[in-house]
Amino acid sequence: MKESKTVIDIQVRKEIEEAIETIKFTKNFRSATAEEWYIFMKHYVDPQSGGAAGKVIIHYNLYGNKEIFINTTIIFDDHRLFDPSLHSLVYSVADEVVNRLVGYADTLLSVHAGPNSYQAEYKSNS
Repeated sequence: MKESKTVIDIQVRKEIEEAIETIKFTKNFRSATAEEWYIFMKHYVDPQSGGAAGKVIIHYNLYGNKEIFINTTIIFDDHRLFDPSLHSLVYSVADEVVNRLVGYADTLLSVHAGPNSYQAEYKSNS
């Protein structure tokens, strides 16, 4: 079976590295079962407010005392992130958001970024 490799344009790779190095978060809301965070990224903003490039909604589904499953939704507001040539950037930023805000918990991820939207599942090995 052939191994598939993804080729990322050098400029996009630089944008990915810069976005991940400079990404910032602020928490907007927290309840017993949910959190809402704003994502700030260098070069990307909400076109209406000039603020955060997107938001993250983390919803905790608690089953008893031991099982926790997390539903995470990332909504990007900067329409430049809808450009299909930036799919690798959107994917890399979303992956970093899950790593930083959710950690190693089992997670269903839904990313909303126009044509770059996708869904993924993160499962721990334990």
